[in-house]
This record gives sequence, structure tokens and C-alpha cells, in this order.
Amino acid sequence: MSAPTSVSQEGNSVLLNHTLVTEFLLLGVTDIQELNPILFVTVLAMYFVNVAGNGAILMIVISDPRLHLPMYFFLGNLACLDICFSTVTVPKMLENFFSTSKAISFLGCITQLHFFHFLGSTEALLLTVMAFDRFVAICRPLHYPAIMNSQVCIQVAISIWAIPFLHALVHSILTSQLNFCGSNHIHHFFCDVKPLLELACGNTELNRWLLNTLTGTVAIGLFFLTFLSYFYIVTYLFLKTRSCSMLHKALSTCASHFMVVMIFYAPVLFIYINPDSGSSLEKDRIIAVMYTVVTPALNPLIYTLRNKEVRGALNRKIRILL
Repeated sequence: MSAPTSVSQEGNSVLLNHTLVTEFLLLGVTDIQELNPILFVTVLAMYFVNVAGNGAILMIVISDPRLHLPMYFFLGNLACLDICFSTVTVPKMLENFFSTSKAISFLGCITQLHFFHFLGSTEALLLTVMAFDRFVAICRPLHYPAIMNSQVCIQVAISIWAIPFLHALVHSILTSQLNFCGSNHIHHFFCDVKPLLELACGNTELNRWLLNTLTGTVAIGLFFLTFLSYFYIVTYLFLKTRSCSMLHKALSTCASHFMVVMIFYAPVLFIYINPDSGSSLEKDRIIAVMYTVVTPALNPLIYTLRNKEVRGALNRKIRILL
């Protein structure tokens, strides 16, 4: 923290009664210190499951030619995303469970904020594309090879990663331009826009509008499009499909996708649509654990347990290794 700054204006010296923040202190998941060892072991175990499970899916999708299809191409992107998404926040959280300083630099804080929103938005967009892919495959099977060809898939993947990066850049730039004075204690286990706005002095209306209106609208819009795709799939299957086995297979595939969507969106929508208030920050910390730690660890379990092709590819790879 720098010393108070003195500014001269028309011959008069004015003392600004605040200090410039150069670092923040992350207060963590809970204020109850006795819970830290238990939380450390739990979070570490979930992170290991996340990295191992998603890493296995990514390896299988890349190495098995039978999985070189659009559905598994996007599943590989999701696995990569889940590893990166947790890695943005979890290692620092694990360190702070036993750290005495809990400090993060201003630049490190803004960088963490940027990649958190970048990867979170990318996952929301990817889940929407995966739902559309299933819609085309099931409801427009004859047109599927033309609509979801390899060139289109690569172009869509590039857009999925590029657009959220620009969206997150707006948040990180605007947040970095705020003046932070007084306390530098962030009531969270990572740097996010909402808790940082609580520490900012000056006008934060634009930042709050972007967070609550723009980000909230984008999240709701993507969730609606995802839900609409699955609604059309279920409606189509019940009206058109005569084969019970085909109906069961299609519904089983869509069920695993939709389960991932619900697990991802439920906590996100609660936080970013919930009105800003200091009292909500405590709940936000607990809910944030769900989508940064728990959800990325559950995704590979859901896909491997419910997807016959992924299970088969995994079994073949295990047999080769053994």
C-alpha cells in the first residue's frame, strides 16, 4: 500500500484521504479456521478427480479415431475447459487454507478475474453449442454431416473461445480502472467483479450494469437456447420415434448433457442475477465452490458413466496400458 498522496490545485495543497491498493487479501471460503484442514483435503480430492477425469476424456477423444466426431470434439473442448477453469481459482484457494498472508497482487487479481470470466463464459457458450449439435444430430440426421462438418466445428470452436475472451476483457479493463481505497480485504476465495466492487470508491454504476444486466442477460439467453434445443429434441423423439431402443439411447445421451447444464447454470444464475448486497457475499462464496470445484469434477463422471462410447474407449485404453 502506498503512502497518502498530496495534490496541488490552484496553489492549494489537498491531501487525498486514501491509499492506493497494490495488493488484496483473499479471506477464503470460511472464517472458521478449524474447517480449513477438512476443506483442504476435500477441495484437493475434487481437483484431482477433475484433472484426472477430464484429462482422461481429453486423451481418449484425441487418441481414439472412433471418437473423432463433432459431439466428442466439443466434449474434448469441455474437458479442457473444466481443467483450466478450476486451475484459475483452486491452487490459490488451496495455498490460502494454510497461508498467513493470503495476499494476491493487483495485477494477479485482475488476471484471475479475467480468466475466470473468460473460461466461465466459454463453458456457457460451449454447452449451448453442444445442445445444438445434439438437436441437429437427432432432429436433422440427414443434414447433420453437412451442417456439422469438420470445418464448421473448427470455426465454431474458435468463436467459442474468442468471443468470451473479449467479453471478459471488458470486465477486467473496467475493473482495473476503478479506484480502490480503504480496506483491501476481499470476502471471497478468488478475485471476482462483485466482491471487488464492494471495495471500490467512486462511481461503479457501469461495472454493476455490465455484471447484472449484460452478463446476466447473456447467461439467461444461453441457458434459454440450450433448454430450447433439448425441449425440441424431447418433443421430436416422442412424436417421431417408434423404436424404444433408439428413444432410450437418444434420451440417455441428452440427459447427461442436460444434467451438466443444470449443474453449471444453477449456481451461476443465482449469483449473477441476485441483487448486489453485502449480505449476499457469504452465500456467494459457498455457491462459487459449486461451479469452480464441484461441477468440473462431476462432468467427467457424468459423461463416462452415462456415455457408452466414452466408456468403451476408456476400457480399450486401459486394456492397452495394462
